[in-house]
Amino acid sequence: MNRRKKIKQLLEAHAKKANAKLAPKSNKPKYISKADRLKLEAEAAQEPVTSVE
Repeated sequence: MNRRKKIKQLLEAHAKKANAKLAPKSNKPKYISKADRLKLEAEAAQEPVTSVE
């Protein structure tokens, strides 16, 4: 592989990574561990929901 091709390949790889960082994130929800889910569920159960009328 010649020098020009190596440099071009490196620059393209760096550009690809930079573009990937700037790309919008997917709509996939953030992962919440099982322990955190149980904790949130317990907190929700403790606090009774009161509606103001």
